[in-house]
Amino acid sequence: MQKLIILALVGLAAQLVDGSLGMGYGVTSTSLLLAFGIAPAVASASVHLAEVFTTAASGVSHMKFGNVDKGIIWKLVVPGAVGAFLGATVLSHLPASTLKPYISIFLIALGLYILTRFLFNTRGASKVKKQTRSNIFFIPLGFVAGFFDATGGGGWGPIATPALLSRNDIEPRKVIGSVDTSEFAVSLASSIGFLLSLGAMQINWIWTIALMLGGLIAAPIAAYLVKILPAHLLAVIVSGMIVFSNVQTLLKMAGAGSGWYGVTYTAIAAIWAILIFYTIRRHKRAVASASVSVTE
Repeated sequence: MQKLIILALVGLAAQLVDGSLGMGYGVTSTSLLLAFGIAPAVASASVHLAEVFTTAASGVSHMKFGNVDKGIIWKLVVPGAVGAFLGATVLSHLPASTLKPYISIFLIALGLYILTRFLFNTRGASKVKKQTRSNIFFIPLGFVAGFFDATGGGGWGPIATPALLSRNDIEPRKVIGSVDTSEFAVSLASSIGFLLSLGAMQINWIWTIALMLGGLIAAPIAAYLVKILPAHLLAVIVSGMIVFSNVQTLLKMAGAGSGWYGVTYTAIAAIWAILIFYTIRRHKRAVASASVSVTE
C-alpha cells in the first residue's frame, strides 16, 4: 500500500512538472520504476498506459487555458504516433538485463539535456514572428521524439519542447501546451505497441492506475501553473530527480564499491540543491530588475 501511495505521488509530481514544463512525466516515472527493479519494457509500458489518461486530461486543461496551437498538434501527432509504435515494438523484443543500463544512460542524458537547455534560459513570452511551418521540420521531429519516448520511457517532451522553443514563431506557453496535448496520440500508439508485443498480462495494472490517478489530479493544476511559474526552475528540479534516480544503475554497471554510492548521491544532492538555490535567486533578481525598469 505504501508503494502505491508513493507511485501516486510520483505520478502527481511528474505530471505537475510535465504539464507546466512540457516534459518530465515519462522520464521521471520510468526512472522511478526502473529504480524499483521493473524491467525496461514493462516500466515504459506502464508509464505510457497511465499517460493515455493523464495526457488526455492535460490536453483538455491546456485547451481550456488557451495554451494550444492546433496547427502544431496536427503536424506532430501522426509522425509521433508512428515513431512511438515502432519504438514500443523494438523495446519489447530486446532483453531487459542487457537494455536497462543503456536506458538509464539515455534517461540521464535527457535529464542533463533538460538542465543545460533551461538552466540559463529565462526566456519569457517573446514577440512571435510569422514563419512557414514546413513539414520538413515537424515530421522528423515527431518521429524521432516518438521513437525515443517509447524506447526510453520518456523523450517526447525533452526532444520536442526544446526544438519548438528554438523557433521564434510560437509562444512558449503554446509550445508546452501543444506538446502536452499531442502526447496523447504518442502514448496511445506506444501502449498499443506494448500490448501487442508484451501482452496485457505483463503489465502491472495496479502500478499503472496509481501513476494515472496522481497524474489526473495534477493535470489541470499544471496547465494553470504554465502561466505563472518559471520553466527554468522546474527544469532544474526535474533534471536532478532524473539523474538521481538513474545513477544507481550506472554504478552497478561500473562495479563501484558500496562507498562510492554514498559519495555519489551526496555530490549529486549537493549540486542539485545549489542549482535550485541559484535558479531561485536568479529568478528573483530578474523579477526585481523588470520591476525597476517598469517604474523608470
